[in-house]
Amino acid sequence: MHRPNTPPAFAPKTPRFGTMPLYISAPTAVELVQRKGLKNCIAGIAEKIRSDFLRWHDFDKSARVANHSKNGVIELMPISDDAAYSFKYVNGHPNNTAIGLSTVMAFGVLADVATGAPTLVSELTLTTALRTAATSALAAQTLARANSRVMALIGNGAQSEFQALAFQHLVGIDTVRVFDLDPLATAKLVANLSGSGLQLQVCASAAQAVQGADIVTTVTADKAYATILTPDMLAPGMHINAVGGDCPGKTELAAGVLHAAQVFVEFAPQTRIEGDIQQMPGDFAVTELWEVLSGAKPGRQNEAQITVFDSVGFALEDFSALRFMHDAALACGLGERLALIPQMVDPKNLFGTLLNAEATAVPREVQAAGV
Repeated sequence: MHRPNTPPAFAPKTPRFGTMPLYISAPTAVELVQRKGLKNCIAGIAEKIRSDFLRWHDFDKSARVANHSKNGVIELMPISDDAAYSFKYVNGHPNNTAIGLSTVMAFGVLADVATGAPTLVSELTLTTALRTAATSALAAQTLARANSRVMALIGNGAQSEFQALAFQHLVGIDTVRVFDLDPLATAKLVANLSGSGLQLQVCASAAQAVQGADIVTTVTADKAYATILTPDMLAPGMHINAVGGDCPGKTELAAGVLHAAQVFVEFAPQTRIEGDIQQMPGDFAVTELWEVLSGAKPGRQNEAQITVFDSVGFALEDFSALRFMHDAALACGLGERLALIPQMVDPKNLFGTLLNAEATAVPREVQAAGV
């Protein structure tokens, strides 16, 4: 899959501890972000996403596998190049918060393609929020007007603070006009972002929030055909970052908004099923973000053009985020080794592990080495 003389961005060697992958738990991920700083983590993930998108043809890509139920969706998102394989397990259940669970929960794996051995097992709930915000900011850096300073943020749930801070630090936004149907969600966002340096303006409606906005980010959770934005809300030069429409039967933009804009996506075969463009004909014209990043196709072509990034989340972004977390954890001395795979003295004698404890004994030096 690699072009000649193109080194892979991540080429894991045989794991130092045999088949004991590094494990990043949810508390460890929090500690990692606190040590490195949220801004640095989002920026670092965005840079890895950019570099991997520039290797687009190196990857074996597919739309994610989704299992839908009346309460939500469970998805598996695999991808690989010729050195590393990754997948993410993730759900989306909007009613979970009523029973004390997150709407989105996720974990992921990196593995060595040469051996199939897992090299990393990691939480991806917090990391997904980071990579989604990083992807949004990267797209806005590429597509929005360079002088964009005001963003409308519609949907003030779990992803909202990450989006606001990513756009502040990576795009230059200084004012965020916020709206949510749930005033408690907005109050939560305002409290969490106090001291961030952002000017926060609480609005009474989506229509009010978009007034004067250079960028509009929609990140709502309800699994429904919704029209958060309608054509009458658009202004020349606006960039729309549509994040919430991410599965069949779930949209945020009226069809007229899409007709009025140049639309950019991550991976068209997936977005046509899950994104806002699911409501459009199969030949509706879109441009994949990697094409703009590589210079193969133009992005914004003038200051008055309206652009839409129809973001559904793509496995390559998780591959990039897992690479970042793996490298950052090792650099910070965080994580632990997980005895996920039997450590056999004789790799041909799996049954023997049931008869002889020594057959699976982990060498003392490995037990003591930690990370």
